[in-house]
Amino acid sequence: MQEAGDQKLWEVAELSHLRNAFRSGDIWLAQSRRHGDLKEAPVPIAAVQAMPKLTAPFNPAVDWLEDRKACMSTGLDRLAKAAKAGAIPGGPIIDGILKTERLAANVPDEADELVLDLYRRMPDARITDIMLEVEADTGFADAFAHLRTDAPCKDKIGLLNVLLGDGVNLGLSKMAEAANTHDYFQLSRLSRWHVESEPINRALATMIEGQAKLPMAQFWGAGDTASSDGQLFPAGRQGEAMNLVNAKYGNDPGLKAYTHVSDRFGPFATQTIPATVNEAPYILGGLLMNETGKKIREQYADTGGFTDHVFAVTALLDYRFIPCIRDLQSKRLNVFDPNIMPKELKSLIGGKVREGTIIANWLDILRSAATMVAEIMSPSQLLRKFAAYPQQHDLAIALHEIGRIKRTLFIIEWLLDTDMQRRAQIGLNKGEAHHALKNALRIGRQGEILDRTAERQHCRMAGFNLLVAIVIYWNTKHLGHAVAVAARRRARLGCPPDLLAHISPLGWAHILLTGEYRWAKIRENAL
Repeated sequence: MQEAGDQKLWEVAELSHLRNAFRSGDIWLAQSRRHGDLKEAPVPIAAVQAMPKLTAPFNPAVDWLEDRKACMSTGLDRLAKAAKAGAIPGGPIIDGILKTERLAANVPDEADELVLDLYRRMPDARITDIMLEVEADTGFADAFAHLRTDAPCKDKIGLLNVLLGDGVNLGLSKMAEAANTHDYFQLSRLSRWHVESEPINRALATMIEGQAKLPMAQFWGAGDTASSDGQLFPAGRQGEAMNLVNAKYGNDPGLKAYTHVSDRFGPFATQTIPATVNEAPYILGGLLMNETGKKIREQYADTGGFTDHVFAVTALLDYRFIPCIRDLQSKRLNVFDPNIMPKELKSLIGGKVREGTIIANWLDILRSAATMVAEIMSPSQLLRKFAAYPQQHDLAIALHEIGRIKRTLFIIEWLLDTDMQRRAQIGLNKGEAHHALKNALRIGRQGEILDRTAERQHCRMAGFNLLVAIVIYWNTKHLGHAVAVAARRRARLGCPPDLLAHISPLGWAHILLTGEYRWAKIRENAL
C-alpha cells in the first residue's frame, strides 16, 4: 500500500518533469503562444527565402557543411603549424594543455595626456543646459507624441523635466521640488500621456543617429561593431523584482539592464532582464531591435554572453560573434573527423560533429532564425526554450551542433589573431565605461529601482539610457570643438587620428548633476 507521503513526492516529481518538458518543447499545447509546438511556431518555409539577413544556403545543408569543413581544415592546419613552432600568439600548448595569455595594453602614453588636455578645454555645464542644447540640435523631444491623439508635446520643458527625473532616478515628486517650474501633478500628467517605452526608443534612435553624424564620432569606428553587457541595479525589495536575488552580486534583489553599445559609444539598445537569468539569449534581441543593431557586423560579449546556440544563430544571421571566454583553455574543439587531426592538436579535441542531425533539421533551423528576424517570436524566448532542459528538442540539438562548429572555428581564429582579441577587449572596455557613466548619473534613491511593475522598470532603465545618450552626444560635439582648438594651439603634441581613437565621450566631471534644476528662460521661449 502506497503511503500519502510517497504519493505527494511522486506528484511533485511528475509535475517537475512535465514543467521541464514544456520548457524545452518536448511536449506542447496546441494554440498556445508560450508552450506551442516549436516546429509550428517558426515562419513558413516560403518566407525563409525572402529573408535577406539569412546567409546560410536555403537547401541543402550539405553545401553549408562542406564549406565549414574546408574552413575548419585550413584553420586546423594553421593552428597545428603554429603549435609545432611554438608560435601561437594566443598562448602555447604545453604537455597537451592550452595556456592562454592576456594581451598587454596597447595605448600610447600620449593618449592620456591628450585626454586630460581635451577635457580641460570642455566647458562646465548644467545637465539642464545640456538637455536643452541637445534637444535643439536633434529634436529628440518630438518622439514623445501624445499616446492617444498623437499630437506633439507642447510643454517641452515639462517633458525634459520628466525625462531628467527618470534619468537621474529622482522620481517625479522629488523632481518637482528640485526643478521649480512644474508641480508633481503636471509632471505626472506629462509622464502618463507622453512617456512610454516606444517613445523613449524612438528618441534614443534619434540620439544615436545624430551622434554618429558628428565629426568626432568618426574617429571611434564605422558604427559596425558593438559590445553588450549586463549591469545590475538594486531593486529595493519591492515590486516584481523583490525575489530576484543573484548570489553573484550579493543578497539583495535586483534587475539587469542588458545594453548594446556601438563602437561610437552609442547605447543603441537596452533590455530589462531578471538578475537571475543567463544574458546570452538577449544578445540577438538587442541586435534585431532597431536599424542600428541590424547594421552591426561584429558583436563582442563577455563569458556571460556565450553559448553554442548564440554562436549558431549569429552565424546564420551574418553576425560575427566574438566573446571573451574566461576559461577558454577548458573548451574543446569539435571537428568533423577526429581521426585525421594533426597530432599537435589531439589533446584539444572534444568530439565529433553530428552532421546527420544538422541535415535532418536544416529547414527548421532556417525557419527558427527567420522567425527571430521577423519578430514573430523574440530571440530570447526561443533560445531560452532551446536551452531549457537536458533532454532537448531535436531542433535544439541540431542548433547546438551548428554552434559547436562555429565555436571551434572561432577558437582557432582567436588563438591565431591577436588583433581580434584586442578589438574585443576595446569593445568590452567601452561597455564598462558606459556602466560607470550610468552609475554617476543615477544619483537619486541611492541608485535603487523602486518601480513596481515590469513596464515602469523598463521605462526607468530606458530613461537611464536616453540620458546617457544625451550626455554622449553633447560630449562628442564639444570634444570636437576642443580638438579643433587644440589642433591650432598645441604645436608639440597635436591631435593625430590614432590618438583621437583613444578619446572617450563618457566623462562627467565637467557636468553639474546635483542641486536645483533650472531651465534657461530664453531657451524655454525658443522651444
